[in-house]
Amino acid sequence: MPARSEIDDKFKWAVSDLYSSDEAWEKDYNSILELTDQPSELKGRMGESAGMLYKALKEYEQVEYITERVYVYAFMKYYEDTGNSKYQEISGKAQMAAMKVSEKYAFLEPELISIDADVLDKYISEDERLGMYKHFIDDCLAGKEHTLSEKEEALLAKASQMSTVPDEVFSKFNNADVKFGKVKRENGQEDELTNGNFATFMESQDRTVRKAAFEALYKQYGAYINTIAAAFYGNVKQAMFYADARGYKSTLNMYLNGSFIPENVYKNLIKTVNDNLDKMYRYVDIRKKALGVDELHFYDIYAPMVEDIDWKISYDEAKDIVVNALAPMGEEYVSHIKEGFNNGWVDVYENTGKRSGAFSWGAYGTHPYVFLNYSDTLNDVFTVIHEMGHAMHTYYSNANQPYIYAGYKIFVAEVASTCNEAILMQYMLKNTDDEKKKRYLLNHFFEQFKGTLYRQTMFAEFEMEAHAKAEHGEVLSAESLCAMYKKLNEKYFGPDMVIDDEIALEWARIPHFYTPFYVYQYATGYSAAIAISTKILAGDEQVIAGYRKFLSGGSSMHPIELLKLCGIDMTRPDVVQEALDVFGELLKQW
Repeated sequence: MPARSEIDDKFKWAVSDLYSSDEAWEKDYNSILELTDQPSELKGRMGESAGMLYKALKEYEQVEYITERVYVYAFMKYYEDTGNSKYQEISGKAQMAAMKVSEKYAFLEPELISIDADVLDKYISEDERLGMYKHFIDDCLAGKEHTLSEKEEALLAKASQMSTVPDEVFSKFNNADVKFGKVKRENGQEDELTNGNFATFMESQDRTVRKAAFEALYKQYGAYINTIAAAFYGNVKQAMFYADARGYKSTLNMYLNGSFIPENVYKNLIKTVNDNLDKMYRYVDIRKKALGVDELHFYDIYAPMVEDIDWKISYDEAKDIVVNALAPMGEEYVSHIKEGFNNGWVDVYENTGKRSGAFSWGAYGTHPYVFLNYSDTLNDVFTVIHEMGHAMHTYYSNANQPYIYAGYKIFVAEVASTCNEAILMQYMLKNTDDEKKKRYLLNHFFEQFKGTLYRQTMFAEFEMEAHAKAEHGEVLSAESLCAMYKKLNEKYFGPDMVIDDEIALEWARIPHFYTPFYVYQYATGYSAAIAISTKILAGDEQVIAGYRKFLSGGSSMHPIELLKLCGIDMTRPDVVQEALDVFGELLKQW
């Protein structure tokens, strides 16, 4: 493994575009500390006049802008080499600075909400500088009917210390306490089984290895299932407490309301996927035949359907593939992709101490950055185009929005990255004559549909059912949760799948359930991306132009309205249906 210093600079991101030196960073860091150490002159005065309101919002925006830059630089340097003590220290300092800013301006939103709506309208008409903040103000006011008195809010804030306990209990159990023992690999070597490496066991070509790992993992969840059920039920109950206290109709209503997502988006997703389960049954049949097994078990669901092929793709080749694949996006989009590749946006190769994984990040006022650990595989090419999709979303949003609207909601975040992946997949399928490679690609695409569209929707349905039962006074016991989850697996995977007893326990190992009604966004985002990419590849100029507006929108509009810019209406079932139709056509190519 090379040291950071041994990597050629052309394969490193240009962090100096953010701050020219650590000393320049230190100046901004110190200015944040200085500001946060002073008592606020604005607290309790925002409603005094239009000028005072503008001053508060502008100051908050400017401080957040600097804090973001300080935070991003520190962690980018830390992620380059996590063993570097200097950057361990400055990342800790940046974290502390961000916390201080958060504490100092905690008054802003509650105080804004306390100002009468008529007064706010009057201020906005009096001071044209406030016009830019209207959408931000409206979003804050949208939660006003669910905001309680000062005393009640203080009580809820105190209660929040207890509300995180179920998640903390599960997290400690899942990440630290539970042990699964050792499992023998196909080469005879015994390895410790963990949640982190479980997937590698499930992808083994050796069925006995898969079965042993599957049974070892779920044996432990089974042993503690009553404890986990109590944590899960506790988390549902804390959500019910807040929904009831704030006057929401249900927990689903409360969580979707935060992103301005209508409930029918969630329910349409579940119904449309349920109406298309025949495609999943067809996939199960294909998998069963491809693996050559008499019975398909859940420990067979991640095993490769095709033999691993030696398909090495260098980073230079990957860049060319990405540029060529994205040609249907138009010259302007592609020119920015090239700019990113050639001008220090990307940190390419692994080095000693470098953080694992891949992500796109950055700070307003500087180009986006992409963090990779490229190792010449096909998956790495998909990672490059995925992260460049996020980077382009950030690039267009930053270029077209003021800082306050440059960020974007999770609901739309995965659309830009997954759309790129879908375009790459179709490009690779079209430009590959080798039958083995074609099947390898199809298998990759199938797994995305299964894992992102069907599986996440099944999770979403489980959450909705569990919360609804609790809201109707039913106790969520280990027995009832396992029965509910097993029934959903029977429905989603169909008659050709052996529903192993162990799979009834799977809900007990999903961390996302402790952030209620979150996972459905993976499925809606994937559906939107597939629908958009299909239209782009068909040369629909209106959608291509609309898509660029969507990328440029940041959070200046709500997610549903942003997607409408490119002809995607997530309040209707058509979008999910279009994505599932693509899956149906791909299955025919096998």
